[in-house]
Amino acid sequence: MSNQAVIAIEQLTIRYGKKTACADVSLEVPRGAVYALLGRNGAGKSSLVRCLLGQQKPTSGSIALFGEDVWKRHVWKRRARLMPRVGATPEEPDAPPAVTAKQLSTFRGRLYGSWDHQAVDQRLARFGVPADVAFGLLSKSQKGEIMLALALGHHPELLVLDDPTLGLDVVARKAFSEELVGELADRGTTVFMTTHDPSGFDGIATHIGILREGRMILDEELEALKSRFRVIRYSNERTATRASYGTELDAFDAVRVKVRGWGIEAVVSNFEDSAFEQFRSTDGVIDAEVAPMSLEEIFVSVAGETRALA
Repeated sequence: MSNQAVIAIEQLTIRYGKKTACADVSLEVPRGAVYALLGRNGAGKSSLVRCLLGQQKPTSGSIALFGEDVWKRHVWKRRARLMPRVGATPEEPDAPPAVTAKQLSTFRGRLYGSWDHQAVDQRLARFGVPADVAFGLLSKSQKGEIMLALALGHHPELLVLDDPTLGLDVVARKAFSEELVGELADRGTTVFMTTHDPSGFDGIATHIGILREGRMILDEELEALKSRFRVIRYSNERTATRASYGTELDAFDAVRVKVRGWGIEAVVSNFEDSAFEQFRSTDGVIDAEVAPMSLEEIFVSVAGETRALA
């Protein structure tokens, strides 16, 4: 494990009977990173988070937080030592329906010596969430915002967010993103989050992993990922001198190719400027152009594919 890794997962496998939720998953989250683990519903994201937080024992593999294996000997002592350094939000916001946000904060304050009541109150005020209304009477967005405020109440070194924007409206999503960015700017908190909707994390995440059917198909820095994924569009004609029609995209490792009425649209995972210039001069390739891709577009392009990506 890297000395800088806050999370280190190696060959993690999680099974429920005959069903495999995760298979040989490995990843590292460097200190200060914002790691977004993307995957469609059922890809194994929440199972991985439960193992990471010591709530569920994996079938095999290892998980380390701050350099300590979560599931080795004396697991409960390890959890007692590690969890105060971690803040977490569940996939589904959950609390006793009659309890208020203020009461939840008071209860948490008894568990954490470093609890910051003022910071929690200020976050709830920024979110516009009433502190004295019963949890069960609040909207799902408000419940999610309470979970985030509580997860940050003890100023954790690591924030673990399981699908944090699930069910949030547009306004709540924006408030969540702004709060997360502010926390990162103020404290340099390391963040590990899972989501099936990457649309709001393009400008926040520094590292991206993609789970498909329990297996990691991508794991790299966001800028590197976006630099090699492109959309190429062009018209394609057969010519007398062309030796092999249909192989012009081989150098780019095409992920998806669609035939449109006007020509070809291809998503490629190995784009290079020099290779594209050579591609444009290929006999039969006409009006070739290239466009960048958003994180959401990359995810949609690869999440449903069946072949592994290098």
